[in-house]
Amino acid sequence: MGIPIRQSLKIGTYLARQKLSGREKFPLIVELEPLFACNLECNGCGKIQYPTEILRKRLSVEAAVAAIEECGAPMVSIAGGEPLLHPDIDKMTVALLDRGRYVYLCTNALLLERKMDRFTPHNRFSWVVHIDGLRERHDESVSREGTFDKAVAAIAAAKAQGFKVTTNTTFFSTDSPTTIREVLDFLNDDVGVDQMMISPGYAYEKAPDQVHFLSTRTSQQIFEEAFADGRRKKWRLNHSPLFLDFLEGKANFQCTPWGIPSYSVFGWQKPCYLMADGYTQTYKELVETTDWDAYGRGNDPRCENCMAHCGYEPSAVLATTKSLRQSIRAAVGS
Repeated sequence: MGIPIRQSLKIGTYLARQKLSGREKFPLIVELEPLFACNLECNGCGKIQYPTEILRKRLSVEAAVAAIEECGAPMVSIAGGEPLLHPDIDKMTVALLDRGRYVYLCTNALLLERKMDRFTPHNRFSWVVHIDGLRERHDESVSREGTFDKAVAAIAAAKAQGFKVTTNTTFFSTDSPTTIREVLDFLNDDVGVDQMMISPGYAYEKAPDQVHFLSTRTSQQIFEEAFADGRRKKWRLNHSPLFLDFLEGKANFQCTPWGIPSYSVFGWQKPCYLMADGYTQTYKELVETTDWDAYGRGNDPRCENCMAHCGYEPSAVLATTKSLRQSIRAAVGS
């Protein structure tokens, strides 16, 4: 099962418009970071290492909406930091939904039950709860006991209120095909989330843990075994089939960093969500002033072991549109 049909149709229409207009570089989804402050200290993230004056900054609703309107992306992933710490996060969400965007609101779920009543279920809105494994593995990853149980309880509460819930799971060298299957089986069958997203961990330069990120070959071996026996067709994975092929090493792409750009209190981040080589104030400036050929495997050593969805999901989507067979495959979620 892949991307929901209504969402696929919206993306397909958007892609067709870009082709007809001759636009070569355009965003599919924006990683919107309205703040960097967080209530956890995860091993694989270094956002809270920014100085206090940066952690106190908040992107205004107006600035966030203007950025999305300027670039034209059909989807927005609101991340951080912990977005539920933003005082106007509900207003920001509504403003984006009112403009026809699909909105994914990422959260570690510690505040979700407390702040859920500020939101209303919508067919283009989904909570995205970060789950990095089952109880022991997840709590170790976020450096706090009890977060797994709180997240699972919050997911159940959100589902009971009629919200869509997606999960996002990052895998590291401490994982195996077995642990991948265990957590995806649990989320898919026991918890019953609507969709799941997965990605190999990338060696984000500020992350406290620089030891347990996966190499490209190790990622491919682990996912190939985890997906064996038709497992991936059973899971409700919110990815294109070609991206899942890429994780297994069955397809090869160059990164498309401009496809999922990042916008934060600093502006548009060069060249992607995971690397900060400068900022611009407009998406147009980001596209026109970034030397895109300097990045990707074979060009920048920092990119050699990256298989993150923020770079390669757009590549898979664009490759899908160029093949009738792959387009049909994506439509049926195989």
